[in-house]
Amino acid sequence: MNGDAFSPELKSQVIEAIKAKMPNGKVDLIVYSLASPRRTDPKTGETHKSVLKPVGQSFHAKNLDTDRKVVNDVTLEAATPEDVHNTVKVMGGEDWELWMEALDSAGVLSEGAQTVAYSYIGPQVTWPIYKDGTIGKAKENLEQAGQRIDAILKMHRGRAFVSVNKAVVTQASSAIPVVPLYVSLLFKVMKPAGTHEGCIEQIQRLFEKQMYNGNALEFDDAGRVRLDDLEMKPEIQKAVFDVWPKVTTETLDTYGDFAGYQSDFLKNFGFGLAGVDYDQATEVERPIVDA
Repeated sequence: MNGDAFSPELKSQVIEAIKAKMPNGKVDLIVYSLASPRRTDPKTGETHKSVLKPVGQSFHAKNLDTDRKVVNDVTLEAATPEDVHNTVKVMGGEDWELWMEALDSAGVLSEGAQTVAYSYIGPQVTWPIYKDGTIGKAKENLEQAGQRIDAILKMHRGRAFVSVNKAVVTQASSAIPVVPLYVSLLFKVMKPAGTHEGCIEQIQRLFEKQMYNGNALEFDDAGRVRLDDLEMKPEIQKAVFDVWPKVTTETLDTYGDFAGYQSDFLKNFGFGLAGVDYDQATEVERPIVDA
């Protein structure tokens, strides 16, 4: 369904669609994966805007300008307390809880229903802007929400958890300073090692190896499932950061897989796909057809 996922109106539409179209009028899996620059709080009507900033002090690091294919430096000023609050309101767990409360109250959750939210931690070089930054504060809030949801679902033999995923190319990750450069170098190491996974492959592994087929979830000390285990192997991280000081605009193709990064980015928007004739005319606006 196409709409504002944060809004009560869309939640109501989804619930009605579940009742009308899903077997027994229920669902057994809810994936919560939202990245957004803003969210309107349904209780207050206030619109909050998220930011990508470090917390406590400014941050200076090597970066990749993907539009110009230039390795440069970036400096980001520290977030204000209001920045942190707003980012948590947008990207934290409040809306996840509202979704689960709405679905539970409407009686559309199957016995044993599961819900998972996706997160990321990454290597230490990205922590000032990610794990320890405003987005990291929001992810901490997401994990806390997951624990509260889990306590409710356990009464119905269900569960809620956060999956810490591998670095991949998404519209959201491409907007985070430092991350595109890291991902380009990571791809260059993981692809020859045979451990590279895209978005689909890693989630297939989550479903097949942990969530279903009678398998049990494997949690870390913080109660999170770790799909970044292949990325964070010491030998993989060492290989990436051995070349980190050497990478420049001139050596990017030597040490990084910018072509692979760019290809993944374009495919997110429907470009660079085999078998598509992009010279053919197409309708810019197409109606959403009810299947």
